[in-house]
Amino acid sequence: MVKKIRERTNDCFPIMYRIDLSLALNETYGDKMDNKSLRKFKNGRTIDMTLDYMKNLVAAGVDIFDVDLGCYDNWWLPHPPGSMPPGCFLDIAKITKDFFEKNNILSNAGVPVPVVGVGKLGYPDLAESALRDKLCDMIMLGRPLLADPQWPNKAKTGRVSEICPCIGCQEACINEFVEGGHPQCAVNPRTAFEEIFAEQPPKAEEPRRIAVIGGGPAGITCAVTAAQRGHEVTLFEKSGRIGGRLNPGSVPKIKFDIANYIAYLKDMSLRAVRDSDLNIVLNTEATSELLKSEGFDKVVVAAGTKDFIFNLPGADSANVCQAVELLDNPELAEAAHKVVVIGGGVVGCETAYFLNKEMGKEVVVVEMTPYFMNHVCTANRGYLLKYMYDAGIKLLNCTKLAEFGGGGIAGNGGVKVLRNRSKTVPDPYLSWSPILPENILNPLAAKIKEEIFEEFIPADLIVLACGGIADDSLFLRLQSEMNTTEVYNIGDSFQSGKVFEATKSGYRCALNL
Repeated sequence: MVKKIRERTNDCFPIMYRIDLSLALNETYGDKMDNKSLRKFKNGRTIDMTLDYMKNLVAAGVDIFDVDLGCYDNWWLPHPPGSMPPGCFLDIAKITKDFFEKNNILSNAGVPVPVVGVGKLGYPDLAESALRDKLCDMIMLGRPLLADPQWPNKAKTGRVSEICPCIGCQEACINEFVEGGHPQCAVNPRTAFEEIFAEQPPKAEEPRRIAVIGGGPAGITCAVTAAQRGHEVTLFEKSGRIGGRLNPGSVPKIKFDIANYIAYLKDMSLRAVRDSDLNIVLNTEATSELLKSEGFDKVVVAAGTKDFIFNLPGADSANVCQAVELLDNPELAEAAHKVVVIGGGVVGCETAYFLNKEMGKEVVVVEMTPYFMNHVCTANRGYLLKYMYDAGIKLLNCTKLAEFGGGGIAGNGGVKVLRNRSKTVPDPYLSWSPILPENILNPLAAKIKEEIFEEFIPADLIVLACGGIADDSLFLRLQSEMNTTEVYNIGDSFQSGKVFEATKSGYRCALNL
């Protein structure tokens, strides 16, 4: 194929080839390679074999390579999520570069074969140092350019703090393919809609006084965009910090990309305060009386969610806290040795990993459905499942919370659960196979049978991570008490979602104010 491409072009036409130096399956799964799905890959292609193959590709006409590791069965390697380290494949690029140099292999153009660095290089300082240290010859950006297409210009002109960072969630770009949607970007609401939304939001025909309630990503995006359009905007946040639930979400060390995004939101807000008519009021709860006294023409509610609470026996006496509460106050877990996390969504699993790896706790995660982190991007999900397995975190799927045990560190704390022990229950640690969307039926899938047993799981602390519930109470109250004012409801207070839904709703609402 390469030879045919070269035949149909000329000697000046560059041919670039992306390749993984190794599937890295043996290194990823170890003893698990003996299972039915993976055993055929046990004697897979090695790095030395790949480098020899690349030498032949150059002879056939390839001019330039970008290299990584992994395949579909360890998908977080070729599609690194936010929890993987920046520059994760620079060592791989250097191995390749050294091989070509040592063997004096030249490209079709007669120059040393250029090697492109890939893999979480959306950090300008890291990208620059990789070039200076000769780890690679060029930098390739994918998702960071979806987050901010002006990344190269901002880096070149020293406006690094203005770069909107990719958060590695892969929910709007990669996962939209799976969910059947339109590939977009969680932190850039214009991505893939540039023909609809101008780079600079259009000026408002009639500037208004607008109140935005809630300093999470939906509220900030709405407030900043509305101010850029010429409205006089006041953002009210009842706490002393902006970012909403991103703040506790950024506490685990693997969530450093979220911390970067919070820093960007703060910088973006301060620039809007400086350059447009935006005022940010912290530590203030927006009431109808306050809003009426200020004479706002329109009010946007982005007040977020409320936590799900179990109304089960023993709840009042058990040592229980919410995952968000724990991440904001890790000292709540200091005296605990054994922790049970109720809820196997992404928040529950990240909290469990935080408790185990950063606080040294023995952790069990209980999930009532067959799959942990269902609807989370395959790469992000597989990464965390693999590392929870390595950490010894116990995952119980098809398991339903029935009752809270006695309370406290010194007592018989824990939970009573109803667990399906049937052998047909899916392996909760299976990270080499994606979960099909519910609308795609798999006739070969084994039916899950029920063999329900009651079990008691001892725990000093019970952490609830069962998702947020859209809290529209403030919106409904303001609608009732301010019936001559337009009141909008966006973000999690409309429907609990992710950063993707929050920024999109905030941006589009602001364009319509």
